[in-house]
Amino acid sequence: MKFTEQKIKGVWVIEPKVFTDTRGYFMETYKRELFEQHIGKVEFIQDNESRSTKGVLRGLHFQTGEYSQAKLVRVIKGQVLDVAVDLRRSSSTYGQHIAIELSEENKKQLFIPRDFAHGFLVLNEDAIFSYKVDNVYSPKHEKTILWNDPTLDINWGMEYNEIILTEKDRIGQFMVDSK
Repeated sequence: MKFTEQKIKGVWVIEPKVFTDTRGYFMETYKRELFEQHIGKVEFIQDNESRSTKGVLRGLHFQTGEYSQAKLVRVIKGQVLDVAVDLRRSSSTYGQHIAIELSEENKKQLFIPRDFAHGFLVLNEDAIFSYKVDNVYSPKHEKTILWNDPTLDINWGMEYNEIILTEKDRIGQFMVDSK
């Protein structure tokens, strides 16, 4: 596996070695020893998966306090634009974001540490998105930052009228209000 830290400290792109032959392919998607060598100790406690259609934008979500979550995300089927926003107030990159395409073709994964907002937009007809988390979900501690907050200036690469949102994502908070 190849581990590449991104411009925001603590965010990593992980590219697995993919072995292909006439039968298909094989790859390791997670190996604790390698993960800890590059990123550090993270105890993942749950795996989640979602399926979404083109234009669905999920996010930008985060959990506060003791319920903050680190995530290791990847796409099993399809293609998404994955976005992580730094919410660490003491960080020199506070308020900045990483946007990366994850797909079944490139097989890249993104590690997002605690205290980041996260979201993704489905770019093709159908996507299956998988992620590991290191903490339980707590609805009381979940917050949503507006996906189109002008201070973040995220280029989602799709026209606004093509984006499909839940009510929760439509009425999220501005970054400055999301303490």
